[in-house]
Amino acid sequence: MSGLAKFEQRLEAMVSGAFARAFRSAVQPVEIAAALQRECDNNTQILSRQRRMVPNDFHVELSQPDTDRLSPYDSALIKELTLQLQEHAENQSYLFAGPVTIAFETADDLTIGRFRVRSQAHASVVSNATHTQVRRARAFVEVNGTRHPLQPPGLVVGRGTEADLRINDPGVSRRHVEFTVEESDGGIGIGVQDLGSTNGMLVDGHRITSTRLQDGSEVKIGRTTLTVRVEEDADV
Repeated sequence: MSGLAKFEQRLEAMVSGAFARAFRSAVQPVEIAAALQRECDNNTQILSRQRRMVPNDFHVELSQPDTDRLSPYDSALIKELTLQLQEHAENQSYLFAGPVTIAFETADDLTIGRFRVRSQAHASVVSNATHTQVRRARAFVEVNGTRHPLQPPGLVVGRGTEADLRINDPGVSRRHVEFTVEESDGGIGIGVQDLGSTNGMLVDGHRITSTRLQDGSEVKIGRTTLTVRVEEDADV
């Protein structure tokens, strides 16, 4: 039995009464499941012969009427869609960059029965920083919607437990890059250097091994982008 067939079978076991009537709308859950599956298939990143990373953050855009029909049941539907997607990934030997998240959104340009899926690789991030360090910091690095302080002497970023900032991205090495930080009365100086990682790094779109950074600089490792932010009263 295929993954989509199993999904339909599980869904049928849940469907009754108003729930069944809602799913007679033009957009069917199995269509969404198939689209999420294709989104993974079409956006794989080859890490090695047996390792392929796929997106894990999905946004399903629907017309307002379809959103209204499904909204009372979106939690149950998201749970089933997530399970189906995880089973598909396991069968295809895919790796997710982080926990799978699925959200329904309304798009004004879509009519009943039409939908689209947007996705991205969104790795989970864990920091060793304390609340006090966050409050006192003059500079930060932003990654996947989270903010982490940059303080002297610096910050090691990687996938391993020994890193100060851990990013669960298969394309990131255990110790991938190190941010260096120097503070003085005249401001703050920030740099970054590659620590001999497997995939290297891009800084503002350029592949280099070390450089100075400023407010707004973007450092990409694996499929994750880290953006430097400096407080207004500090100069790089």
